[in-house]
Formats: sequence, C-alpha cells, structure tokens
Amino acid sequence: MNTPVLDTVPSAWRSYRLEARNEFLRLLRSPSFALPTLLFPPLFYLLFAVVLNRRGGPEIAAYLMASYGVFGVMAPGLFGFGVGIALDRERGFLALKRALPAPPGAIVLSRMAMAMLFAAVIALVLMAMGATLAGVALDPRQALLLFVVDVLGVLPFCALGLFVGSLVGGQGAPAVVNLIYLPMAFLSGLWIPLKLLPGAIATVAPLWPSYHLAQIAAAVVGAPHDGRLWLNVAALAGFTLVFFLLARRRLARAG
Repeated sequence: MNTPVLDTVPSAWRSYRLEARNEFLRLLRSPSFALPTLLFPPLFYLLFAVVLNRRGGPEIAAYLMASYGVFGVMAPGLFGFGVGIALDRERGFLALKRALPAPPGAIVLSRMAMAMLFAAVIALVLMAMGATLAGVALDPRQALLLFVVDVLGVLPFCALGLFVGSLVGGQGAPAVVNLIYLPMAFLSGLWIPLKLLPGAIATVAPLWPSYHLAQIAAAVVGAPHDGRLWLNVAALAGFTLVFFLLARRRLARAG
C-alpha cells in the first residue's frame, strides 16, 4: 500500500516553525548575545529617563522611551544577522543548510522572527518601565502603535545586518557591526536630541534608518518629530528592500 504523499513530504509551515525553534534555542544558549540585547536598553532608560530625569518629567521620559526603543531594536537585527550570518558562512553552516530540504528563505525568516521577538520583549519592558517608574501615560492606541513600530522597525536592521554578514568574516563581524551600530545611534539623535548636536550631524541624520524609525516612534508618543511620517515610512521600506536585495545578490555569488 502506497503512503500518501502528504504524509511523506513535510509541510513548508512545519519547516519554518522548526527552523525558528532551533534559532530561538541557539540564541538562548548564547548569553553574550541575548543578555546585552535585552538588558542594555532598559538599563539606559532607567539611568537617563528615571534616575537623571529630574526636570524633564514624563514628556522627556516618553521621548526617551521612543528613542531607546529604537536603539534597542537595532541590536537584534544588526547582530543577529550581521554576526550570525558571517559565522554561518565562515563555518560552512550556511552552505550545509542550503543543501537541506528546507523551503527557500527559511533561514532568513527564522532569524527575522527571532529578531522581532527580541524587539517585542524590549518594547514591552520599556513601556512597562515608563508607565511604572517614569510616569509616562500612553493610551492603549499609542501603546499598541509603539509596539508595532518597534517590532516592524527591526526589519531594516535585519536587512543591513544580512548585507554586512554577507561581506565580512565571522571574526571581524562583531567589530564591523559595532562600528555601524553605535555611530548610527549617535548620529540619529537617539542618545542626544539632534537640536543639541552640531548642525552638520542634523543635516546628514536622515541618511540613517534609525533616524526615520525614531521620528515615527516620537510621533506615536506625542514627542517632537520632523512631521514627515510618510517619507519616514517610505525611507525605511526602501532601505529594507535595497539591502535585502544587495545581500541576496552577494550571498548568491559568494555563499
């Protein structure tokens, strides 16, 4: 008696789910990635929005919630893809996974799912701290929108991280990602408002995806922003598409 085809061929959904599960377990076993990614944004927010924010009040705390949320969601995309893909390429894991009978894109989608999960945790922790420790009062609509902005906002940094991981080796990837991550955060006004920085920095700030994401997050919480939300969204979408395509082309050539 012949076995039905549906019983012998695993579904695409099951393959994606198993790949995401394995990626989640891998990250849990890598405290050097998980702990800094999850702890740094809340610690910075606690220091600057709660301990040192004696004059700004809830308004400054809300602005910092938006900006440190962006700072937090940058890391899972940049490090999860930039370092992870570079190490997989260097060790031959990426070529091995390509040879397995998995649906196309399972590796990328599983890493994206984990990056979005980390971004969700960071967003929820920051909003809880803002509400309980800093006096930030977001209505349900604002809270939901900020959560969505942070979770989806990780995607441009996934694209950039994937491109970096396709270019550099595993040993050099952490240094290269840090050279992108920290200057981008500063030049986008995530740590210090752009109006307090030299004019040249404010002029080039729109070049960075973190700037556009920060403007959207600021608008959600009612903080000052540049008033060009559709342009911000378009810039993020374009940035994501361009770097995903560049990374795909590079990986197709170099592996």
